[in-house]
Amino acid sequence: MSEGSNSDLQGHLDYLETKVAFQEDALAQMHDELLEHQRRIEKLQRQVLMLAEKLQQGGDSGILRTHEEPPPPHY
Repeated sequence: MSEGSNSDLQGHLDYLETKVAFQEDALAQMHDELLEHQRRIEKLQRQVLMLAEKLQQGGDSGILRTHEEPPPPHY
C-alpha cells in the first residue's frame, strides 16, 4: 500500500468513527426522551383512571345540572 492509500483509509476510518459516535449520542438522547414520554403517559393513564372512578362513583361533581343553574345576571 502506498502512503496516500493509508492516509485515505485513516481518513475514512476517522469519518466512520465520528459518525458512529454521533449516532450513539443521538440514540442515547432518543432513549432518554422515550423514557420521559413513557413516564408522562403513565401519569396521564393514572389520572384518567382516577377521573373514571370518580365518574362511576357519582357523587357531587361540583357541576350543576342545566335546570339547577341560576339564571344569568341580565335576566
